[in-house]
Amino acid sequence: MRVAVIDIGTNSTRLLVAEVQGERVVKRLHTGLVTTRLGEGIGGGRLLPRAMDRTLRTLKDYLKQIRSFKTEGILAAATSAVRDAANREEFLARAGEMGLAVRVLSGEEEARLSYRGVRQGLDDDLQNMVVMDIGGGSTEFIWSRDGNITARSVRAGAVRMTEGGHDDGEISRLLEPVLLAVARAHPQKLVGVGGTVTTMAAMAQKLRVYDPHRVHGYILTAPRVEEILTLLRHTTLEERRRLPGLQPERADVITAGVRIARLVLLELGLPFLQVSEADIMYGLALEAARSVERKIVSSFQ
Repeated sequence: MRVAVIDIGTNSTRLLVAEVQGERVVKRLHTGLVTTRLGEGIGGGRLLPRAMDRTLRTLKDYLKQIRSFKTEGILAAATSAVRDAANREEFLARAGEMGLAVRVLSGEEEARLSYRGVRQGLDDDLQNMVVMDIGGGSTEFIWSRDGNITARSVRAGAVRMTEGGHDDGEISRLLEPVLLAVARAHPQKLVGVGGTVTTMAAMAQKLRVYDPHRVHGYILTAPRVEEILTLLRHTTLEERRRLPGLQPERADVITAGVRIARLVLLELGLPFLQVSEADIMYGLALEAARSVERKIVSSFQ
């Protein structure tokens, strides 16, 4: 089954057209990523007109791209920036005018879809792992204990922490309640997804051209995360924009994202994190395929 999914995030808007078979994404046909920064001014609690305009232009372009693939289903989902905005209905209505129904995910839904994506992207047993998804507006944690999946969302993301000027102590206080709960599950491994984590893997390997095959499964040790953070702290914004592996559009918010990753490793006492390219996009693709299947079944009833 061929589906298209769009992830409308706080920092970027992403597209994936893929073929799904059963509970697996078997082939990636097309991808897109544009730094739309929908969460610009996130501390004000409203989506800014210019941020909405940027994102809607990208959505319009994505719909044009999707049409050429003759997909059986489309699922567009919005996360923290839209979820927390007082004027989110305005954005949803404008997207609806172009024929795109956008589903606003709760923090828990976002976390579970990320976990679902990681589960199909990594062969490892996730029972002893915690999955961390560092986004622009929030960070999601998903872990398993005694066969039960727990998903929590914290309003600490790369864009939100940058714009709010939060220091390490403030970020730690935001993360603390969830990390205490995670620690009680005694995780042995941390799996990271999202732009911050994949960017760190690309920077660690000094990739001039992003290579998802080299990023997926990459092990970021705690000392390497410290090295990346030190580098970022001792470079100007213009210097960061020229660093191998770092997208220029992410240069202004990457430091806050790396600080979140570092603090999580410290608080959980874990020596490394493993990077997964399979993330919420895969979870959304599986959800889109399931939705199409339900419609097919109901049409025969």
